[in-house]
Amino acid sequence: MSLIVQKFGGTSVADVEKIRAAARKAIRAQRQGHRVVMVVSAMGKNTDRLLELAQEVGPNPPAREMDMLLSTGEQVSVALVAMAINALGSEAVSLTGGQIGMQTDSSFSKARIRSISTERIERLLDEGKIVVAAGFQGIDNDLNITTLGRGGSDTTAVALAAVLKADACEIYTDVDGVYTTDPRLLPEARRVDVISYDEMLELASLGASVMHNRSIEFAKKFGVPIHVRSSFSDTEGTMIVTEQESATAPVSGAAMTPDEARVTILGVPDVPGMSLQIFSAIADKKIAVDMVVQNVGDGGKADVSFTVRRDDLPATLQALAPVVDKIGVEGVTHDDQVSKISVVGANMPDQAGVASEMFRALAGAGVNIQMITTSEIKISALVPRDQASIALRAVHEGFKLHVKPDDAKSWSQIKADRESGVEVETLISRLRDDALEALTLTGISVLDHQARVTLMGVPDRPGIAADMFERIGAAGISVDMIVQGYDGEDGSTSVSFTVPQDALEASLKVAEKIAASHGMRGVQGVREIAKVTVSGIGLRSHTHVATLLFETLAGADINVDMISTSELQVNAVISSNAADTAKRGLEKVFAGSLG
Repeated sequence: MSLIVQKFGGTSVADVEKIRAAARKAIRAQRQGHRVVMVVSAMGKNTDRLLELAQEVGPNPPAREMDMLLSTGEQVSVALVAMAINALGSEAVSLTGGQIGMQTDSSFSKARIRSISTERIERLLDEGKIVVAAGFQGIDNDLNITTLGRGGSDTTAVALAAVLKADACEIYTDVDGVYTTDPRLLPEARRVDVISYDEMLELASLGASVMHNRSIEFAKKFGVPIHVRSSFSDTEGTMIVTEQESATAPVSGAAMTPDEARVTILGVPDVPGMSLQIFSAIADKKIAVDMVVQNVGDGGKADVSFTVRRDDLPATLQALAPVVDKIGVEGVTHDDQVSKISVVGANMPDQAGVASEMFRALAGAGVNIQMITTSEIKISALVPRDQASIALRAVHEGFKLHVKPDDAKSWSQIKADRESGVEVETLISRLRDDALEALTLTGISVLDHQARVTLMGVPDRPGIAADMFERIGAAGISVDMIVQGYDGEDGSTSVSFTVPQDALEASLKVAEKIAASHGMRGVQGVREIAKVTVSGIGLRSHTHVATLLFETLAGADINVDMISTSELQVNAVISSNAADTAKRGLEKVFAGSLG
């Protein structure tokens, strides 16, 4: 018999009628011949009420007791769902996280799963029962109750599907699938039939609330098909799998992260170890850094810009204060009135001109770009917060995301391809004890024989980035990595991009014409550079990856020229003559994490 894991979020079990509806879906699946495991979240606003009670009792409650308190929400839900199933004539057993054998570390409120013992669940399934498992929670080695943090029930469901080797993991929610962008922001957003793990990982990290990134990490590692469906209709929904919907569409989705803050450290001494000191200080305060760019300033000094959540800005500035005094920078600027607009697409690496198309769409809407970062399948631009909605609509329309691609494939077509002999390899072929959520890297690579071009004094106004990269593209120059920092000098910015080394001369000629036409301060070209890339799953949820990269490079006295980060990659541009040393050092440091 096939096995299905069904996950029901808080809105899907918010009242008795919705609980009965969820119970009927599980019973129907069982009567269709499936063994069924349900994973259930706390009812509706239950968690919010528990948080309010904790604050009424006193400020700063102990993390252990908060996990003890918040875990009760799921315990209520699973008991009621099991009761509903029994009342409807089927048999069900409710289990807490500890009872299903969910073993975690002891990081209260953000625990990671170490292992899951499946014997009890499998025995109950063999007895013909529907297993109703509490999401969001587990136990540590001392039998303390732990919670998994934001999106914890999604993570529970996909982790169970992985260890039970389920045929599918169905995520029932209050939306009927994954859309090209948030349909609450753009009504013309299109529901996609299929989206790849990599695309969904990036979109989830950008705030697409339909799925949490940790659950997608599990699915990608172990090849678990995820079916996102509505709790309130029988719409087919969206499949999240290895394959993408279209083999030609450059972009599959767009996202807006509204509440960002930008921090720029000006005039950082361009010597090894500076990035390590800056980002270690922030990591020590458990602050998640998102959009990171290091660009080359005038006089051999670097400008480092990054974004954090708007709420984290005061703590970030406080963490940086002793560091900037110690390393002797020229200044720190910040802005909490910014948002991030991103486009994601698995086909980007095979198509030229995607960045310039995005920049042209923003320019056409009169949107100014403050920062740019690119990765293999994502382009992000930081824009003024009051222009964010306009910017999202502009890029959505620019890439015609509301129109289904001509070569779009349905899940049934993809399944047919698989059955006809198309192999789909999972990243991890076997489950290792105590390693379910361990960092899994897919590789450490070096792209050598590259060159960098930097335009300094780029006017900070709409349309400049679009003009630059349209002219570079028209010259037949292939651009890899783009970063636009925020140097704060005379209201201007600086933009760097990398190209193959044999394209440097042609790139400089175009760049000099661009600089002259826009009154920029100057152009700089550097040859003999290399891009070192650490690739893996969920590099943001394992925040130590970037720190270890900087630590390794600094330890080998290797200077970092440019930085770019994403959910799937951390990139550092360094001198070519240091590339082999950097690769060997990183392979040694990450030896236990390479898949």
